[in-house]
Amino acid sequence: MHGVRYPVVELRQYTLRPGQREVLIDLFDREFVESQEAAGMAIVGQFRDLDDPDRFVWIRGFPSMPARARALASFYGGPVWKAHSAQANATMIDSDNVLLLRPVTARSGFPAPAAPRLPAGHAPPGSERILVTLYYRDHPFDEAFADFFDRQARPVFTETGATPLACLQTEHAANTFPALPVRTGENVFVWLARFASPAHLSRHLHQLERSARWRDHVLTGLSAHDDRRTAAAPARPHRPVPAALRTRSESLPGPSWQVTLRSRQPPRVMPGVLAAAGLSPPGAVTRTTQEAV
Repeated sequence: MHGVRYPVVELRQYTLRPGQREVLIDLFDREFVESQEAAGMAIVGQFRDLDDPDRFVWIRGFPSMPARARALASFYGGPVWKAHSAQANATMIDSDNVLLLRPVTARSGFPAPAAPRLPAGHAPPGSERILVTLYYRDHPFDEAFADFFDRQARPVFTETGATPLACLQTEHAANTFPALPVRTGENVFVWLARFASPAHLSRHLHQLERSARWRDHVLTGLSAHDDRRTAAAPARPHRPVPAALRTRSESLPGPSWQVTLRSRQPPRVMPGVLAAAGLSPPGAVTRTTQEAV
């Protein structure tokens, strides 16, 4: 995709050992942000899961799948990861919950940074929240679904107070760096939105639940698209998504973010709220740890 800021995106959700999230965030923010970006990738954001104190979520982007392979080989084969991998891996129980994604259209990727990233430890506290919603179904999302979402769902989200950030879907290309697993055989449509505060997010969710347009038209339409599956593809249960983190964000506008993931039915939807982590003070968007190799 020409003109897309990050044509390839990883949404990474880590399950950590009890009490280790801040340890990982501090290490990630200090050692793994600039060093990864020097290898050719972008740290888009890190988050704290607001519903799970032992869940860490982060996002990174790449210019292409071949570039992803080169960047990951450079970083994970380089001196920074070798020096700090044991400490990072000691905080983790599972680091394989990774979705490989791409922007739905050339206009739906992450926006450019609102301001340069501050050095580690210098970001001011913030109260912004990010809502991440994941739609699952048993066959790939097509242009008809994306068009319905853009014309019908997005306006309702915006009218109820959401500020759109990005709209992504599964990248089905083969994993170009097999040492780091990604989830395969899944079809996911991911929507990210920003809110100025927890109160703004709560107001949005309340208004959405009370919206007749959302309930009677948008959800019905999403369900209709979701039901167009083949008989050989039965419905599968949702997989949980990350919640909140704090991070120094390269491209997400705003100093600090929280994300909450909630379930919306139908279709099979997994929304969640994330809190930024990392460079910024607690509750701000920053960076996260790397997965074990």
